[in-house]
Amino acid sequence: MKLLRSCLPLFLGLLAACGSTPPRSDPWAYPDSPAAIKRPATPPGPRYPAPSPVEASRFLQQASFGPNQAEIDALARSDYHNWLKQQFSLPQTLFLPDVEPHHAQLAKGQNLRQQLFFEIFWKHAATAPDQLRQRVAFALSEIFVISFEGMLDVKIRGVASYYDMLGRNAFGDFRSLLEEVARHPMMGIYLSHLKNQKEDPAKGRVPDENFAREIMQLFTIGLQELNPDGSLKLKNGQPIETYDMDDITGLARVFTGFSYGGPGSTDQHFFQQGKEPHWDILPMKGYPKFHSASEKHFLGVTIKPQTQADPEGDLKIALDRLFNHPNVGPFFGRQLIQRLVTSNPSPAYVERVARAFNDNGAGVRGDMQAVIRAVLLDPEARNPAASSSGKLREPILRLSQWMRAFHATSASGEFRMQNTDSPANSLGQSPLRSPSVFNFYRPGFMPPGSEIARKNMVAPEMQIVSESAVAGYANFIQTTIDAGAGRAEGGRRDIQPDYSAQMALASQPASLVEQLDLLLTGQRLTEASRQRITTAVAALPLPASPANALENAQRNRVKLAILLVMVSPEYLVQK
Repeated sequence: MKLLRSCLPLFLGLLAACGSTPPRSDPWAYPDSPAAIKRPATPPGPRYPAPSPVEASRFLQQASFGPNQAEIDALARSDYHNWLKQQFSLPQTLFLPDVEPHHAQLAKGQNLRQQLFFEIFWKHAATAPDQLRQRVAFALSEIFVISFEGMLDVKIRGVASYYDMLGRNAFGDFRSLLEEVARHPMMGIYLSHLKNQKEDPAKGRVPDENFAREIMQLFTIGLQELNPDGSLKLKNGQPIETYDMDDITGLARVFTGFSYGGPGSTDQHFFQQGKEPHWDILPMKGYPKFHSASEKHFLGVTIKPQTQADPEGDLKIALDRLFNHPNVGPFFGRQLIQRLVTSNPSPAYVERVARAFNDNGAGVRGDMQAVIRAVLLDPEARNPAASSSGKLREPILRLSQWMRAFHATSASGEFRMQNTDSPANSLGQSPLRSPSVFNFYRPGFMPPGSEIARKNMVAPEMQIVSESAVAGYANFIQTTIDAGAGRAEGGRRDIQPDYSAQMALASQPASLVEQLDLLLTGQRLTEASRQRITTAVAALPLPASPANALENAQRNRVKLAILLVMVSPEYLVQK
């Protein structure tokens, strides 16, 4: 508690500052696979020289789950383009293979626990070499949201498959991503279009409209028509709605007749998941008997009445229309910028990213690699002075950065983290446990009564900030820095850091703080904060003997320095 009392004034500044083997073939193989994308030989966009260590640290904080010193040094000897090229070429670190052995051992009626997913998530965040893919997949999971909250609470295998699908498409093309999201049975359960049946006037049944609404509102085009720079298009001084109730009704008919994948096509296969052992990881398919053959009118497209219902053909028409809508580039691009770089990108920044979405330089629309390059290599991303706002570092990314910065290892090899939902004594956020399809926070959230709102700016992550969450994080990260993370077994927590590099600087408080400033904030501590932290660390005496007392005192200095940096406003607001 002494450490917490020392740092709490710095931290409170935040509130003011801002059982079977899976199929052998890939069930998600689509014609527009990443390998089929035509990409320019020379990536478009600005070229940068080798970054300084400070610039490298900032870049890696945006493009990964957090840098360590070796990665900062390696990037400083190379350049951004080479780093991106290498990351784009790395094989994907998958979730599902870690789940399958546990799934195979289940007895009838048993279910896996969410903790298994959390353990795999933290293991990958801390150790996976394909950091860019993992980081972008996490960003996509906060845009194309499914959640363990609700009917997916025990669907661990299916959710692992969904997350792998996001990672697989992170470097592919947006059209394939959109189709795989629409067809995934976990999304089908979450937004209730799995087993969605055609209208039946005699029974008073109408198609479920949930997914039709959200695929427009949240995943592709948003509520209002946009200019290429993300600003609102106006008609007679008023915003123009992108869709209305008729569009929802028409699109809902498209998403009828889709249910469990696999070889069977009987009514029983449509209704019963047990008919196909891999139902939770296979893409949904269309069953014509249950698909609406009525006219479907949406977003200026009309599918005429059919004598033979065509669910697959209708789905293609609908997804092609959404994919080619002019809103998608600025709407999706802005959200990806917010998740990786800054909450308040300028219109020019949004337009540059939208331009990359519309054309990767080789005439291809929706190339995710081109969009990621545009987001991370934009002058506003690379120049901290170009954007005054930055973004609040969400709690999951704070813990992942601690793990990576200090080379955390797991005694069990499993990174035994549990649910971290509690804002009072944990992170206040767990991966894939958002309270709704709107994610943990809305992209346009403005903290009420704040300076941010008065400036007409947004701070999405502030939606989960409260006084209890502030104090809860401070307590949680203090305990984590001191004793490690995860479940305790035999009196020791499973996940332990390596502070040896910092221990070597413990007798030089200024050098220790400088090193942590580079590693954790990208050298953003103000002179006043740096001096306050240095003074607090130096105030802990180093006894001359015995040796164990000296080592303990050095370790306490290191822990205090890390804590004070990780609760400082300069750390909590990533720029």
